[in-house]
Amino acid sequence: MRELLRDYLEQRILFYTTRDWRRLDEINGHTAQLQNHLWSSVRSGSGEQTTAVAALVLSGMNDVLNSQSYSQAAWWNRIPPEAWILMLAIGVFCNILFGYTTPARGKSLIFLGLPLIVSIAFFLLADMDSPRDGIITIRPRNLISLAGSLGGPFPTPAAAR
Repeated sequence: MRELLRDYLEQRILFYTTRDWRRLDEINGHTAQLQNHLWSSVRSGSGEQTTAVAALVLSGMNDVLNSQSYSQAAWWNRIPPEAWILMLAIGVFCNILFGYTTPARGKSLIFLGLPLIVSIAFFLLADMDSPRDGIITIRPRNLISLAGSLGGPFPTPAAAR
């Protein structure tokens, strides 16, 4: 059971740290196999007895397996296209109003301010919306810390890329 949990932890770290989309399919497939093995070993270990310890073990393994689903759902819930269109429209209209109300005499550099700020904001939102790619990347610090406390040879984020 411990070896299965270590393998599962390794696959979860690889899922968050790899940038190769083809490798993600392998990781997801191996993770699904490990989940099936973990669940079947916990179920067979609890047997027919419904003791408090067996119920606690089943509940704990259920939480472990559910955490992967919750993480996946969070990665799938992205900013919808309608919100991007609304933000784009707001940015365009703000820039039009800014240009319309500002006198054009000798202040050409000030016209770059608002478009630059809006562009940077859009860039950062788009970058945070894709946590695997881009400049801002999400590291699974909690999983890496857990791997360190278990003392096993786990992949480092740099080696997974």
